Amino acid sequence: MAQSAITIKDVAREADVSVATVSRALNGHANVAAPVRQRVLEAARRLRYAPHAAARSLSSRSTQTLGVVLPDLHGEFFSELMRGIDGAARARNRHLLVSSYHGDQQQQAAALQAMRGRVDGLVVLSPYAVDSDFLVDNLPPALPTVLINTPLPEGGYPAFTIDNHAGALAMTRYLLGAGYRRIAFIAGPQNNHDARERLRGFREAMAAFGAGAEAIELPGNFDEASGHRAGLELLRGARLPDAIFAANDMMALGCLYALAQAGIRVPDQVALAGFDDIPLARFVHPSLTTMQVSIAELGERAMLHLLQLIDSDGALDTTPGVTLVPTLVVRDSTAARSPSSPAPGAGISD
Repeated sequence: MAQSAITIKDVAREADVSVATVSRALNGHANVAAPVRQRVLEAARRLRYAPHAAARSLSSRSTQTLGVVLPDLHGEFFSELMRGIDGAARARNRHLLVSSYHGDQQQQAAALQAMRGRVDGLVVLSPYAVDSDFLVDNLPPALPTVLINTPLPEGGYPAFTIDNHAGALAMTRYLLGAGYRRIAFIAGPQNNHDARERLRGFREAMAAFGAGAEAIELPGNFDEASGHRAGLELLRGARLPDAIFAANDMMALGCLYALAQAGIRVPDQVALAGFDDIPLARFVHPSLTTMQVSIAELGERAMLHLLQLIDSDGALDTTPGVTLVPTLVVRDSTAARSPSSPAPGAGISD
Protein backbone atom coordinates (compact mmCIF):
# COMPACT_ATOMS: atom_id res chain seq x y z
CA MET A 1 0.00 0.00 0.00
CA ALA A 2 1.34 3.51 -0.87
CA GLN A 3 2.73 5.49 2.04
CA SER A 4 0.46 8.46 1.36
CA ALA A 5 -2.66 6.25 1.61
CA ILE A 6 -1.95 4.89 5.09
CA THR A 7 -4.50 6.05 7.66
CA ILE A 8 -5.40 5.16 11.22
CA LYS A 9 -8.21 3.02 9.79
CA ASP A 10 -5.64 0.89 7.95
CA VAL A 11 -3.75 0.32 11.20
CA ALA A 12 -6.97 -0.61 12.99
CA ARG A 13 -7.81 -3.11 10.24
CA GLU A 14 -4.29 -4.59 10.29
CA ALA A 15 -4.33 -4.97 14.09
CA ASP A 16 -7.96 -6.10 14.16
CA VAL A 17 -8.99 -3.46 16.69
CA SER A 18 -11.11 -0.31 16.64
CA VAL A 19 -9.85 3.08 15.50
CA ALA A 20 -10.35 4.36 19.07
CA THR A 21 -8.09 1.60 20.40
CA VAL A 22 -5.37 2.49 17.88
CA SER A 23 -5.58 6.13 18.94
CA ARG A 24 -5.32 5.26 22.63
CA ALA A 25 -2.42 2.84 22.04
CA LEU A 26 -0.40 5.28 19.93
CA ASN A 27 -0.96 8.13 22.39
CA GLY A 28 0.21 6.08 25.37
CA HIS A 29 -3.08 5.79 27.26
CA ALA A 30 -2.95 3.40 30.18
CA ASN A 31 -6.33 1.74 29.49
CA VAL A 32 -4.95 -0.45 26.68
CA ALA A 33 -3.83 -4.01 27.44
CA ALA A 34 -0.13 -4.63 26.81
CA PRO A 35 -0.67 -7.37 24.16
CA VAL A 36 -3.14 -5.13 22.28
CA ARG A 37 -0.77 -2.14 22.44
CA GLN A 38 2.04 -4.31 21.09
CA ARG A 39 -0.15 -5.54 18.23
CA VAL A 40 -1.10 -1.98 17.31
CA LEU A 41 2.51 -0.75 17.41
CA GLU A 42 3.67 -3.65 15.24
CA ALA A 43 0.88 -2.99 12.73
CA ALA A 44 1.76 0.71 12.58
CA ARG A 45 5.43 -0.18 12.09
CA ARG A 46 4.68 -2.66 9.28
CA LEU A 47 2.51 -0.13 7.49
CA ARG A 48 4.96 2.73 8.22
CA TYR A 49 2.12 4.77 9.60
CA ALA A 50 2.96 8.29 10.80
CA PRO A 51 0.25 10.15 12.75
CA HIS A 52 -0.71 13.45 11.12
CA ALA A 53 0.46 16.26 13.41
CA ALA A 54 -2.50 18.52 12.64
CA ALA A 55 -4.98 15.72 13.30
CA ARG A 56 -3.31 14.86 16.60
CA SER A 57 -3.43 18.49 17.65
CA LEU A 58 -7.22 18.52 17.36
CA SER A 59 -7.46 16.24 20.37
CA SER A 60 -4.29 17.15 22.27
CA ARG A 61 -4.42 20.91 21.49
CA SER A 62 -0.65 20.69 20.99
CA THR A 63 1.48 20.12 17.90
CA GLN A 64 4.75 19.93 19.88
CA THR A 65 6.07 22.24 17.16
CA LEU A 66 7.21 25.85 17.41
CA GLY A 67 7.38 28.33 14.56
CA VAL A 68 10.33 30.59 13.76
CA VAL A 69 9.99 33.35 11.14
CA LEU A 70 13.20 35.19 10.19
CA PRO A 71 14.10 37.71 7.50
CA ASP A 72 16.89 35.41 6.27
CA LEU A 73 18.74 32.20 7.09
CA HIS A 74 22.07 33.14 5.52
CA GLY A 75 24.98 34.43 7.54
CA GLU A 76 26.68 33.97 10.89
CA PHE A 77 24.16 36.08 12.82
CA PHE A 78 21.18 33.92 11.86
CA SER A 79 23.19 30.73 12.30
CA GLU A 80 24.05 31.72 15.88
CA LEU A 81 20.49 32.88 16.58
CA MET A 82 19.09 29.54 15.36
CA ARG A 83 21.66 27.68 17.46
CA GLY A 84 20.24 29.29 20.59
CA ILE A 85 16.61 28.83 19.52
CA ASP A 86 17.12 25.20 18.51
CA GLY A 87 19.01 24.30 21.68
CA ALA A 88 16.21 25.59 23.91
CA ALA A 89 13.54 23.85 21.82
CA ARG A 90 15.36 20.49 21.73
CA ALA A 91 15.84 20.58 25.50
CA ARG A 92 12.04 20.48 25.74
CA ASN A 93 11.62 17.92 22.94
CA ARG A 94 9.96 20.44 20.65
CA HIS A 95 10.28 20.53 16.88
CA LEU A 96 10.85 23.68 14.83
CA LEU A 97 9.07 24.92 11.72
CA VAL A 98 11.33 27.61 10.23
CA SER A 99 10.55 30.07 7.45
CA SER A 100 12.34 33.11 6.01
CA TYR A 101 10.91 35.97 3.98
CA HIS A 102 14.03 37.76 2.63
CA GLY A 103 12.76 41.19 3.63
CA ASP A 104 9.64 40.91 1.48
CA GLN A 105 6.52 42.05 3.35
CA GLN A 106 4.10 39.84 1.41
CA GLN A 107 6.30 36.78 1.88
CA GLN A 108 6.42 37.58 5.58
CA ALA A 109 2.62 37.69 5.71
CA ALA A 110 2.42 34.36 3.87
CA ALA A 111 4.95 32.77 6.25
CA LEU A 112 3.05 33.96 9.33
CA GLN A 113 -0.31 32.81 7.98
CA ALA A 114 1.16 29.42 7.04
CA MET A 115 1.99 28.85 10.72
CA ARG A 116 -1.70 28.94 11.74
CA GLY A 117 -2.78 25.61 13.20
CA ARG A 118 0.66 24.09 12.74
CA VAL A 119 2.57 25.42 15.74
CA ASP A 120 2.02 26.04 19.45
CA GLY A 121 3.85 29.37 19.43
CA LEU A 122 5.96 31.72 17.36
CA VAL A 123 9.34 33.45 17.51
CA VAL A 124 9.44 36.31 15.01
CA LEU A 125 12.35 38.54 13.98
CA SER A 126 11.22 41.49 11.88
CA PRO A 127 13.83 44.28 11.94
CA TYR A 128 12.59 46.02 8.82
CA ALA A 129 10.64 49.26 8.89
CA VAL A 130 7.28 47.62 8.26
CA ASP A 131 3.98 49.12 9.30
CA SER A 132 3.38 47.81 12.81
CA ASP A 133 -0.32 47.37 12.04
CA PHE A 134 0.60 45.12 9.11
CA LEU A 135 2.66 42.83 11.33
CA VAL A 136 0.03 42.67 14.07
CA ASP A 137 -2.70 41.97 11.51
CA ASN A 138 -0.76 38.99 10.16
CA LEU A 139 0.32 37.44 13.45
CA PRO A 140 -1.97 34.48 14.16
CA PRO A 141 -4.49 35.61 16.82
CA ALA A 142 -4.31 34.05 20.28
CA LEU A 143 -1.05 32.28 19.40
CA PRO A 144 1.77 32.83 21.94
CA THR A 145 4.37 34.99 20.21
CA VAL A 146 7.77 36.39 21.18
CA LEU A 147 9.50 39.06 19.10
CA ILE A 148 13.25 39.49 18.55
CA ASN A 149 14.67 42.84 17.38
CA THR A 150 11.28 43.93 16.11
CA PRO A 151 10.29 47.60 16.40
CA LEU A 152 6.69 47.09 17.50
CA PRO A 153 6.00 49.75 20.14
CA GLU A 154 2.45 48.63 20.90
CA GLY A 155 1.07 45.17 20.45
CA GLY A 156 1.25 43.32 23.76
CA TYR A 157 4.03 40.96 22.65
CA PRO A 158 7.16 40.31 24.73
CA ALA A 159 10.22 41.57 22.87
CA PHE A 160 13.86 40.57 23.17
CA THR A 161 16.03 43.30 21.72
CA ILE A 162 19.60 44.55 21.41
CA ASP A 163 20.42 48.11 22.44
CA ASN A 164 22.00 48.89 19.08
CA HIS A 165 22.17 52.63 19.75
CA ALA A 166 24.12 52.18 23.00
CA GLY A 167 26.43 49.66 21.34
CA ALA A 168 27.34 51.95 18.44
CA LEU A 169 27.74 54.86 20.83
CA ALA A 170 30.17 52.85 22.97
CA MET A 171 32.22 51.67 19.99
CA THR A 172 32.52 55.15 18.47
CA ARG A 173 33.51 56.62 21.83
CA TYR A 174 36.14 53.90 22.23
CA LEU A 175 37.64 54.69 18.81
CA LEU A 176 37.69 58.41 19.56
CA GLY A 177 39.22 57.74 22.97
CA ALA A 178 41.91 55.57 21.35
CA GLY A 179 43.02 58.56 19.28
CA TYR A 180 41.17 57.98 16.01
CA ARG A 181 39.54 61.14 14.69
CA ARG A 182 38.64 60.53 11.03
CA ILE A 183 36.25 57.59 11.27
CA ALA A 184 34.35 55.92 8.44
CA PHE A 185 31.09 54.13 9.19
CA ILE A 186 29.76 51.36 6.92
CA ALA A 187 25.99 51.43 7.47
CA GLY A 188 23.44 48.64 7.17
CA PRO A 189 20.22 48.57 5.11
CA GLN A 190 18.28 51.84 5.33
CA ASN A 191 14.98 50.11 6.11
CA ASN A 192 16.46 47.97 8.90
CA HIS A 193 15.73 49.14 12.46
CA ASP A 194 18.99 47.72 13.88
CA ALA A 195 21.02 49.45 11.18
CA ARG A 196 19.31 52.79 11.76
CA GLU A 197 19.93 52.60 15.51
CA ARG A 198 23.62 51.80 15.00
CA LEU A 199 23.98 54.71 12.58
CA ARG A 200 22.24 56.98 15.09
CA GLY A 201 24.69 55.95 17.83
CA PHE A 202 27.67 56.62 15.56
CA ARG A 203 26.39 60.06 14.53
CA GLU A 204 25.58 61.02 18.10
CA ALA A 205 29.04 60.12 19.40
CA MET A 206 30.80 61.89 16.55
CA ALA A 207 28.69 65.03 16.95
CA ALA A 208 29.27 65.09 20.72
CA PHE A 209 33.04 64.99 20.23
CA GLY A 210 32.93 68.26 18.33
CA ALA A 211 34.90 69.80 15.50
CA GLY A 212 37.94 67.59 16.05
CA ALA A 213 36.15 64.53 14.67
CA GLU A 214 35.38 63.84 11.01
CA ALA A 215 32.69 61.32 10.06
CA ILE A 216 32.52 59.47 6.74
CA GLU A 217 29.42 57.38 5.95
CA LEU A 218 29.18 54.63 3.35
CA PRO A 219 26.21 52.40 2.40
CA GLY A 220 26.15 48.71 3.25
CA ASN A 221 23.82 45.74 3.31
CA PHE A 222 24.95 43.69 6.33
CA ASP A 223 26.88 41.24 4.10
CA GLU A 224 30.53 40.64 3.18
CA ALA A 225 30.13 41.91 -0.38
CA SER A 226 28.90 45.35 0.67
CA GLY A 227 31.72 45.61 3.23
CA HIS A 228 34.20 44.76 0.50
CA ARG A 229 32.69 47.41 -1.80
CA ALA A 230 32.92 50.01 0.97
CA GLY A 231 36.56 49.09 1.57
CA LEU A 232 37.35 49.54 -2.13
CA GLU A 233 35.61 52.92 -2.14
CA LEU A 234 37.70 54.07 0.83
CA LEU A 235 40.86 52.86 -0.90
CA ARG A 236 40.03 55.02 -3.91
CA GLY A 237 39.97 58.15 -1.71
CA ALA A 238 42.83 60.62 -1.37
CA ARG A 239 43.71 59.11 2.02
CA LEU A 240 42.39 56.46 4.33
CA PRO A 241 40.40 57.28 7.45
CA ASP A 242 41.99 56.67 10.83
CA ALA A 243 39.46 53.94 11.58
CA ILE A 244 36.57 52.07 9.95
CA PHE A 245 33.53 51.04 11.99
CA ALA A 246 31.27 48.57 10.19
CA ALA A 247 27.70 48.21 11.43
CA ASN A 248 28.14 44.43 11.61
CA ASP A 249 31.00 41.94 11.60
CA MET A 250 30.22 40.47 8.18
CA MET A 251 30.77 43.86 6.54
CA ALA A 252 33.89 44.40 8.65
CA LEU A 253 35.32 41.10 7.37
CA GLY A 254 34.53 42.04 3.77
CA CYS A 255 36.26 45.37 4.31
CA LEU A 256 39.25 43.63 5.92
CA TYR A 257 39.65 41.51 2.78
CA ALA A 258 39.64 44.62 0.57
CA LEU A 259 42.31 46.23 2.77
CA ALA A 260 44.43 43.05 2.74
CA GLN A 261 44.22 42.86 -1.06
CA ALA A 262 45.61 46.39 -1.23
CA GLY A 263 48.43 45.60 1.21
CA ILE A 264 47.02 47.89 3.94
CA ARG A 265 48.12 46.91 7.44
CA VAL A 266 45.42 46.76 10.13
CA PRO A 267 45.63 48.45 12.63
CA ASP A 268 48.97 50.09 11.75
CA GLN A 269 47.57 52.10 8.83
CA VAL A 270 43.86 51.95 9.58
CA ALA A 271 41.90 50.48 12.49
CA LEU A 272 38.83 48.31 11.92
CA ALA A 273 35.86 47.44 14.14
CA GLY A 274 32.55 45.60 13.77
CA PHE A 275 29.38 44.76 15.67
CA ASP A 276 27.82 41.41 16.80
CA ASP A 277 30.92 39.33 17.72
CA ILE A 278 30.14 36.44 15.41
CA PRO A 279 32.37 33.37 16.08
CA LEU A 280 34.60 34.14 13.09
CA ALA A 281 35.50 37.59 14.49
CA ARG A 282 38.07 36.18 16.91
CA PHE A 283 39.71 33.85 14.37
CA VAL A 284 40.53 36.24 11.50
CA HIS A 285 43.88 38.04 11.31
CA PRO A 286 43.99 40.48 12.91
CA SER A 287 41.24 39.45 15.30
CA LEU A 288 38.32 41.87 15.15
CA THR A 289 37.41 44.48 17.74
CA THR A 290 33.61 44.40 18.01
CA MET A 291 30.52 44.82 20.15
CA GLN A 292 29.56 41.46 21.67
CA VAL A 293 25.84 40.74 21.41
CA SER A 294 25.66 37.09 22.63
CA ILE A 295 23.48 36.15 19.65
CA ALA A 296 22.87 32.53 20.66
CA GLU A 297 21.81 33.67 24.13
CA LEU A 298 19.34 36.09 22.55
CA GLY A 299 17.71 33.24 20.64
CA GLU A 300 17.76 30.90 23.63
CA ARG A 301 16.14 33.42 25.97
CA ALA A 302 13.43 34.26 23.45
CA MET A 303 12.59 30.57 22.96
CA LEU A 304 12.59 29.85 26.71
CA HIS A 305 10.19 32.75 27.24
CA LEU A 306 7.93 31.40 24.50
CA LEU A 307 7.86 27.99 26.19
CA GLN A 308 6.92 29.69 29.47
CA LEU A 309 4.09 31.51 27.71
CA ILE A 310 2.78 28.24 26.30
CA ASP A 311 3.05 26.42 29.64
CA SER A 312 1.28 29.24 31.46
CA ASP A 313 -1.65 29.10 29.02
CA GLY A 314 -1.74 32.88 28.79
CA ALA A 315 -1.39 33.55 32.53
CA LEU A 316 2.20 34.84 32.18
CA ASP A 317 2.51 38.61 31.80
CA THR A 318 3.47 39.24 28.18
CA THR A 319 4.18 42.95 28.28
CA PRO A 320 7.75 43.22 29.64
CA GLY A 321 10.62 43.06 27.20
CA VAL A 322 14.28 42.26 27.70
CA THR A 323 16.97 44.49 26.23
CA LEU A 324 20.52 43.14 25.97
CA VAL A 325 23.27 45.74 26.10
CA PRO A 326 26.28 44.84 23.91
CA THR A 327 29.75 44.65 25.46
CA LEU A 328 32.88 46.15 23.90
CA VAL A 329 35.47 43.50 23.00
CA VAL A 330 38.86 45.00 22.06
CA ARG A 331 41.06 42.81 19.87
CA ASP A 332 44.02 43.25 17.52
CA SER A 333 42.27 45.19 14.73
CA THR A 334 42.42 48.39 16.82
CA ALA A 335 45.18 49.90 18.92
CA ALA A 336 45.61 53.11 20.89
CA ARG A 337 47.12 55.78 18.68
CA SER A 338 49.73 58.12 20.12
CA PRO A 339 50.32 61.66 18.77
CA SER A 340 53.59 60.45 17.21
CA SER A 341 51.91 57.71 15.18
CA PRO A 342 52.29 58.05 11.39
CA ALA A 343 49.39 59.58 9.51
CA PRO A 344 46.93 56.98 8.22
CA GLY A 345 47.63 56.02 4.66
CA ALA A 346 51.28 57.08 4.86
CA GLY A 347 53.38 55.15 2.39
CA ILE A 348 50.42 54.10 0.21
CA SER A 349 51.23 54.29 -3.47
CA ASP A 350 48.62 55.27 -6.04
